[in-house]
Amino acid sequence: MSPVPSASAVTGGAPAGVPDPFVAARAGEGRRDVDGSSAWRGPEPNLLAELVRAEYGPRGAGDGRPAVATPADLDLARFRQRVRAGRTPSPEECVRLLGGCDDHSAAAVFDVWPDVVLRHGQARAARALRGGLRAARDPRATAPALDLAAATGLRPLRPSELLPLCAAEDRAIRHAALRLLTADGTPFPARAMTGDPGDAYERLLHETLRDGPPCLAGSVGLRPGMFVAQSMLLGDLDRPGEGSSGGLGVLLGSLGDALARTDRVGGVLTVVTACVPDLEADPVLLRRRDRGHWVLRIPVDSPHPLRAEEAGRHREAMAWWATRLLTSIGRPIDVLHVRYADDGSLALAEAARRTGLGLVFTATPDPHRQVTERHDTAHPDPVALRQDLHRVFVADRLVERADRVVGIAGGARGTAELLRYFPRLAARGRGGVLSAPPEGIAPYRPSAARARRSGLVLGRIDALAAAHPADRPVVLLSVGRLHPVKQQDLLVRAWIESGCHRESLLVVVGGSATTTDPVERAMHARMEEALSSCDEARERLLLLPALSNPDVRMLERSLAAPSGRFRARYVCPSAKEEFGLAVLEAMEAGLLVAGPRRGGVPAYLVDGLNGILMDTGGAASLGAGLRRLVQIEDDQARAMAARAQRLVRTTYSSTAMARALAHHYTAVTERKRRSAV
Repeated sequence: MSPVPSASAVTGGAPAGVPDPFVAARAGEGRRDVDGSSAWRGPEPNLLAELVRAEYGPRGAGDGRPAVATPADLDLARFRQRVRAGRTPSPEECVRLLGGCDDHSAAAVFDVWPDVVLRHGQARAARALRGGLRAARDPRATAPALDLAAATGLRPLRPSELLPLCAAEDRAIRHAALRLLTADGTPFPARAMTGDPGDAYERLLHETLRDGPPCLAGSVGLRPGMFVAQSMLLGDLDRPGEGSSGGLGVLLGSLGDALARTDRVGGVLTVVTACVPDLEADPVLLRRRDRGHWVLRIPVDSPHPLRAEEAGRHREAMAWWATRLLTSIGRPIDVLHVRYADDGSLALAEAARRTGLGLVFTATPDPHRQVTERHDTAHPDPVALRQDLHRVFVADRLVERADRVVGIAGGARGTAELLRYFPRLAARGRGGVLSAPPEGIAPYRPSAARARRSGLVLGRIDALAAAHPADRPVVLLSVGRLHPVKQQDLLVRAWIESGCHRESLLVVVGGSATTTDPVERAMHARMEEALSSCDEARERLLLLPALSNPDVRMLERSLAAPSGRFRARYVCPSAKEEFGLAVLEAMEAGLLVAGPRRGGVPAYLVDGLNGILMDTGGAASLGAGLRRLVQIEDDQARAMAARAQRLVRTTYSSTAMARALAHHYTAVTERKRRSAV
């Protein structure tokens, strides 16, 4: 394993010895001698400092007149502070906050609402909701209020008052009204809608409300053992590199297959989402992926695949669907493992609570370690700042809810870093972060069909090389979804500004062929901007849409072949990688790899020994890393790549990861069973 990375890698850029005020505020949460205000480096007035002081400082620290924060900002920050402190708010307070029609406020209210009803009683909670519904001036506040009622079995409106809402023009309102109307067993109202539902989502919703959950037969025949569910709510499990689909889909696909073959595990269910177009194309919700491994699709009422920043508005609907579908499989599920600190994970955590499942959460210090660096500036992006603080709150709530928290492997710092960014984990004692199981990749399986497809891509690289004759030209390969955090635009700019474009070819693989995703379009535009002043670089660059994971691994092997036509190296220019599955796959294929210093890559890539670590924080530093990569002599490159290949093949397999996780799942399941006795 590599040495512990530098302080800048761990803290997100803070120089060694300089305290991170956001970390200090969280560590001293609520203490009068620590309010997180003294160490902010940004100019005053400072939006980040005001919001952190209101949420993490001593009571009353954010009660003064704000300089830049809005009253709504401070209301939410104070509300979250009370929730963190275990002080249950009143139903009226929750309804007032919900009336602001803000997704972040709604998420905070949804998370604490069951405790509110338990503390203050159903009658008072129902009265508060009724008052809020009758006083609502913005229809966006209506659906969340109805969802709160349905989630806790309340009846703030009479059936005669709900029926008109079941035919509302707003989809969210009519769906929430229908769920609430039928929550206590009331028959689905035939006159609730005028005409037939217009799309696959509404048809499925009506059928489920009228006839019960769809029959999801198919899990019968699984071998004895735990039935484990794992989630991947963003992106497509089988289309890595497109839209929001990245390495997690590859990981969970191979991990689910490996888990299903592990002792003590009888079957695996991978939970994904399906938007309206997905359901129109394929209405089937449960399909077998491999022996003992099934994929369950949670319907989402969205015209496009679920985006992380939009998950909050679908949270209760997702929890509702997950509760019904997870209990309709035909075999009880024992434990659910969620990843990512977002509202979708909280929705599944709520479904786990309702159905009595054990919950495992993979925690990462993201975005915690970048909050100060990103937002302690003269002109922070207030939208991005609010989203990051929301995600920190969501991560804390998932830690509170989880029966077991695991981390992402990062050498000796794997669990220690989490304790730094999640100070409340220490209070859990040995129930906190027990381990950080190393991630792993599936065994490589060659295929004649994939070899032919790889040959087509190699042909395009050959054509590029033929236009710029050289003896075994250097090819720099980079694979990943087109996203700002992956920094393909910065890679192109650094490649040009460093002069590496004169002595290498750059092949970037990622993104959908149609580029309809707005994030992908923006990335293409930024790469085009970088190329606009250098025609020579444009002629040496090959941009390819995403390939399947098996095709990528075949291509990497072809490029790495010692007798091949190219001197190929792999580049990961990401701002950070929590672990870097694509980096592992390139190392396993035999390519010399360069990856980012920030994140989890230094856990297995030792600079100068089995690869290169780069500062990917800017074009100049990334360009310096590229120059170093290109100039490594072939003999040294082969030796470094061989060391990397041996490490991955002996340590980082999906089978080893499955065995480690099965241990955690068994512990959670046994504890649940003992507590039920």
